Formats: sequence, structure tokens, C-alpha cells
Amino acid sequence: MDTILVANAGSSSVKFQVFEVAQGRTLKRQLKGQIDGVGSRPRLRASSAEGNVLVDHVYESEKVRDVTAALATAGAWLRSELKIDPVAIGHRVVHGGADYDRPVRVDRDVLARLERYVSLAPLHQPFNLAPIRSILANYPALPQIACFDTAFHRNHGALADCYAIPRELHAEGVRRYGFHGLSYEYIARTLPQVAPEIADKRVIVAHLGSGASMCALQQGRSVESTMGFTALDGIPMGTRPGQLDPGVVLYLISEKGMRPEAVQNLLYRDCGLKGLSGISNDMRELQDNREPNAVFAVDYFVYRVALNAGMLAAAVQGVDGFVFTAGIGENSPQIRAAIAGKLAWLGASLDADANAANKLLISRRDSRLPIYVVATDEEQMIARHTLALLSNQPASTAEQARVP
Repeated sequence: MDTILVANAGSSSVKFQVFEVAQGRTLKRQLKGQIDGVGSRPRLRASSAEGNVLVDHVYESEKVRDVTAALATAGAWLRSELKIDPVAIGHRVVHGGADYDRPVRVDRDVLARLERYVSLAPLHQPFNLAPIRSILANYPALPQIACFDTAFHRNHGALADCYAIPRELHAEGVRRYGFHGLSYEYIARTLPQVAPEIADKRVIVAHLGSGASMCALQQGRSVESTMGFTALDGIPMGTRPGQLDPGVVLYLISEKGMRPEAVQNLLYRDCGLKGLSGISNDMRELQDNREPNAVFAVDYFVYRVALNAGMLAAAVQGVDGFVFTAGIGENSPQIRAAIAGKLAWLGASLDADANAANKLLISRRDSRLPIYVVATDEEQMIARHTLALLSNQPASTAEQARVP
């Protein structure tokens, strides 16, 4: 049985899923799991596609010191306990830069190119690449496919792609990339099945989670995104500020005497909901907290999402559907209701009961703007891309390139 392992490595955790390549080259999810608490209290958990617990094990901290060791630990468990040896590994890589507008098989040259973007995605890129580097060194025959959060947006027109800066900087790669592309691509491919009436029309998708952004789709393609050169731009996030006057950065460096590394740490780790509330970066903790700063942080988030919806509607000259997805978007009726209330000018009218029940369609029948909740699945998108690239190889190569 051929299987594909999908890995999403973060700073202190590795999420993974295993997909069986079933008859007809279709994909069937077998299990999903993660190792979190890396370097402190590592814990491996996994469950089958049916939800049955397969493992829940805590390791000593020195046994799983970093994300590379975490993925190796998960791989060892998959091989020894479930006899799973994947024919390939698909990885989420946040930044593909100007070089990559589609998934690619990673070799040493590709890895070196991707390492140039570490400073543009410091919360993600180094940890995305660490397991790839280790596997490439130890199992060079095992295909590894990098799937980029930027790739889905690389067909943006020049007006959406450029900053008003000298053209030579744009030529060097200083441009608006957009992120969460794997999520938006999954939504775009799923809408024809779950909401065919809007699938080829003008749709705003709000990927609202700890990392948050929004995207305007037209005919299933990305036209505009709230994020730009890095994953700091756009709407506020758990610890990132969203839209920020560049003059603030200059002020912090010139007037406050902050070093660039300190500014980077501030913008990526201490802003957003965390900075505004002074309490938490987790919307689940904030939305029911009546402390004034928590209320303000939530209101600010809602306001900025609604504000950016107007921008995206302008980009595609109207809007025919609105989709909530990701952690907050899929699970918080309260935040969805607050945002929908600010979209009344676009014709939004929420069905309170459908919203509370997390239905697919949460707008009223007479709403001029239909509003949906669609669960995203970035891992399945990565598995699809990995299988597609494998299919272009001789079958014998895919069959022989297993983890020893």
C-alpha cells in the first residue's frame, strides 16, 4: 500500500497526516497527529480517520529537542507501530518567493533558494525547512515536495503584485506575495461541490485563525490578498499586527533605539490580539472576557476584517459570496456574527440559528450576500500536490524511494 506523509512543522510542534494512495490514484486519509511541546514536554498524539486514538505518549524533553527530531520520532512510530513507509513526504513551506509559483520536488539547490526567505517568514520558514534538510541528508532517494503558501497568489496582476517603490526592488523580489494560499486553493477547489452557485463568481474568503488573512477569488483564482511581502500585513492576528505604517518601524529603530532583531521579535510575537489585550493571543480566551482591553482587541479584529472586506470587494468590483474558514472562522459563531453585522452594506443578513449550529450556509434565505462556513484542509491540498508530482515520475521510482 502506497502512502504519502504530509508534514507541517512549526517552532515547537509538527503536525502530520498520512494518506493512502487508493485505487484510481485517489487519496484516502488514514490518520492525523502531531507532536507538540517540542523541547519542553514533547507529546505525540495521533488518531485514525474515524477518530480512534492510536497513540498518546509523552517523551522526555531531551529525546525530542527540535522539530527535526519531532518528525523523526513521528516517522519512527509510523514505521514500527503501523508499518507505514511513505513513498513521499509533502511539506508546507510558507514562503516560495518569486522563484516558485507551484509545488516543487526539493533538492539541495531548491533548499538553498528557500533558505533565502527565512528572514521574510521567521516564525515559519526555518522550521518548515529543518526537517526537509535532515531528510534530504539522510534519505536522499525519498521524494520531498515543497508546497508553498505563496504559490496560489502568484497569478496576481501587476497592480495587485507591486508596491509603489523603485522597479529594481520589485525585480529583486520585493513585492506583494500573499499567504495562506494552500487554504485558499482548497476552498476554491471545494466550492464547486459545496456551493456551486458562487464557485465561479466573486468570493471573499476569510482565513481567520492565529494567523489570519483574507483573499478575493474570481472564477476560483486569487485576485487580491490582504497579506503582502511578509505574513505581517493585512488584518490583525494572534501576535502579529496586520497593516502597519512603515513609519512605525522607522520610529522604533531611530527614536526608540531598537535593533532590527528586536523590532522583528516585537512584530511577530508581541503584537496583534496579544499586544492589544495584554492578556492573550487566543481568541477563545478573549471573546468571552469582559475586561476592557480584551473587548477592544476583539472589536478591533472584527472592524479590520470588515474594513478589508470592502477593499477586496473593490478589487473584484462586487461580491457574490463570503466564506469563513480556519480556526476562528470555522468555530466562533460570535465572531462570525459580529463580522456579518458589519457587512450589512454588502447585503449580508445572518441566520442566527444556522450560525450557532455551524451550518454550511449561515445567511438568511433572503440575504443578498450568501455567507458560508467551509472547513479548510491544507494537508489534503499538500497531499494532492505531492501525488500529482509523483505521478509524473516512473512508477518504479515512487515504489523504490521509501524510508529505510
